[in-house]
Amino acid sequence: MTTPAPAQAPRNGLSEHFSRRILLQFGRLKEFTLSPEARPALIGAFGAILITIGGLGAGSTRLHDPLLESIHLSWLRFGHGLVLSSVLLWSGVALMLLAWLWLGRRVVDRTANEYTMVATTGFWLTPLLLSVPVFSRDTYSYLAQGALLRDGFDPYIVGPIDNPNSLLDNVSPIWTTTTAPYGPAFILVAKFITMLVGNDVVTGTMLLRLCMLPGLALLIWAAPKVARHVGASGATALWICVLNPLVIIHLMGGVHNEMLMVGLMMAGIALTFSGRHMSGVALIAAGVAVKATAGLALPFMVWVWTRGLRDRRGYPPVKAFAVATAASLLIFVAVFAVLSLAAGVGLGWLTALAGSVKIINWLTVPTATANLINAVVGLVVPVNFYAVLETTRIIGVATIAISAPLLWWRFRHTDRDALVGIALLMGVVVLFVPAALPWYYTWPLAIVAALAQSRQAIALIAGLSTWIMVIWNPDGAHGMYSWVRVLLAFACAAGAWYWLARATPATADTGAGISNPSPGRDEPPHGPDANAAHRPGGRWPAARWSRHV
Repeated sequence: MTTPAPAQAPRNGLSEHFSRRILLQFGRLKEFTLSPEARPALIGAFGAILITIGGLGAGSTRLHDPLLESIHLSWLRFGHGLVLSSVLLWSGVALMLLAWLWLGRRVVDRTANEYTMVATTGFWLTPLLLSVPVFSRDTYSYLAQGALLRDGFDPYIVGPIDNPNSLLDNVSPIWTTTTAPYGPAFILVAKFITMLVGNDVVTGTMLLRLCMLPGLALLIWAAPKVARHVGASGATALWICVLNPLVIIHLMGGVHNEMLMVGLMMAGIALTFSGRHMSGVALIAAGVAVKATAGLALPFMVWVWTRGLRDRRGYPPVKAFAVATAASLLIFVAVFAVLSLAAGVGLGWLTALAGSVKIINWLTVPTATANLINAVVGLVVPVNFYAVLETTRIIGVATIAISAPLLWWRFRHTDRDALVGIALLMGVVVLFVPAALPWYYTWPLAIVAALAQSRQAIALIAGLSTWIMVIWNPDGAHGMYSWVRVLLAFACAAGAWYWLARATPATADTGAGISNPSPGRDEPPHGPDANAAHRPGGRWPAARWSRHV
């Protein structure tokens, strides 16, 4: 008589468990979709669909697009078709901004919850996964740089122009001769994609965007954890740094490697705060191997590790600092060495970081100052614009160099201090680097999400994000030299600020989950706020949900 294998029952039980969880998730998603809480999600999703359709003609499309020609849609790129595409795309942007601000009202009155934010992210992101790149042409540069490594060139020594192929046709002219300013991990990703798809721009773009999804997933996981660690609202953090149009439309719609870098950096910070210092430093090092900016967080994590050694293991302060510093450097070097060896490249990308000096716009203090001097003083006496620009940029770099050690030393006492220090340093870097682009402002945004959660701070973030969204063109250019466009952007930003600044926060007797205030400098971190357990419509009791998660 035969008997069933003993291992079969646990396997079936495990399968049933996962099936039950999937059904519960679908049931919860269906309930959310039919509830009033889903209205911003649905409106934003419709906006994302319009962006995807309008992007076919008005986005950062290929110069020669046989795919559009084959489906008889190339007319969307010219004349009346371009006008129609632009109207559709900007209507989609407007709807997503309005939906985000609508959710912002719920953030201000503390009725928003984390599940709503995560589900809304899925609604808004799904249509954009099929979109052409919008508001940037960087994805074409990524593919061309990956093809350099694929074809035996060193992307840190030569630019895409040294490897003529069809990918080069779509790279912005100023970047064709520029070496890659990205770390070995990202260059390796771009290489693998071009190995899989060859010079197929459409498939390569889709795969690159999919490669950004792990960064978004890490950010969704880490942002509320970091926020709750310092006693702030996880839902508010998600609204600021995940649902923000700068992230959804620019990073994901525009396909920027900042998405990977920010996700890895935030996950590293979250792990470090939870006491897993080695894993945290390793993830931050991986973030640096995507883009160097993630390295700004590492020195502050050394302070966090130092406090852990001092408080949990009783190390003297000097010994704790020495051990934390040595261990962090060792892990960083090991991770970076492995990724560099895997990619077969050296450290030449560090010298390519200066390539951004080719960009001249109003998004940083040095370039804005030079533009203002040229515009105002030039009315009276002749001005050598590029000499002024070089001077202001030198002053800007000096400001960063002086600020970095001062901020690192000043904000060393608590975990919240570390976040404040990182946010301020990233803010200084973004404002005073030689040049910046809109998505650079997502660097400090993820950190600020756990800190700036007052009504006025939320309104200010909404205004700044709206201004950057409106001032940039879907084809990757900007409108900062058009007074009409600048005034329109300021008007939209003022409207976004006013909409949230005048919102009335919910009082304690409304029953809404209100986040705990952030702890003071010498206070321990608070526990999670009530929003973390709040369920849409009140029909998912925490006890019932906890049995299945």
